[in-house]
Amino acid sequence: MVYNGATFAVMMATPHDLDDFALGFSLSEGLIKDPSQLLQLESHALIEGIELAIRVTDNAAGAHLEKERQRLLPGRSGCGICGTRDLEQAIRHGNAVGEGHVITRDALERALQELQSRQPMNAATGAVHAAAWADREGQILLVREDVGRHNALDKLIGAMRRGGVDPGDGLALVTSRASYEMVTKATSAGITVLAAISAPTALAIELARSAGITLVGFTRPGGHNIYTHPDRLQPPAQQERP
Repeated sequence: MVYNGATFAVMMATPHDLDDFALGFSLSEGLIKDPSQLLQLESHALIEGIELAIRVTDNAAGAHLEKERQRLLPGRSGCGICGTRDLEQAIRHGNAVGEGHVITRDALERALQELQSRQPMNAATGAVHAAAWADREGQILLVREDVGRHNALDKLIGAMRRGGVDPGDGLALVTSRASYEMVTKATSAGITVLAAISAPTALAIELARSAGITLVGFTRPGGHNIYTHPDRLQPPAQQERP
């Protein structure tokens, strides 16, 4: 990932939907604040891998990279904190998300069921993660896959911004645990409901609580755990108490 000629990070990523990845990564890492600040993207195939040469406006953070902001290690599929210089830099607190809309648990179940048939790369390899966006009815509108769960979510965020999707009008579903970095990226995108197939970390729960995100973990057929802001996720009307 090269911004205006300066290398920011080396990421282990699946080489699909790189336009979405560049936009989503730039937004979630705070290198740009708006898609209009990303002026140009060129993909260069090298012997070692792929270089994404990204040109951003002069008023974007990505145009003024400092050594303190550059990752010291290649980006892998870990926690997302590894490779940063210090704790103050690693723990990024974004603005709180908006109010969002109430979603029924049936919609969450519907999205989970549909996602199983919307992962062609995982069906072929059994080794990649997916991040999906579903509307309030649970219909999946976007799916992005990648070997890294953070990359899959970045690709989804990029696709959402390109498509003009309202991040408060649905839910994001990821086939991984909900790490701190996943919640950070969701916060940066304004996503109000984040559901994960596996467990959340304690730091992710605290961040979701402070950011106003409804965080759901262990999302499986027939059940799930709600860790923060449960009012956005409600049972069907017939199950509600008077």
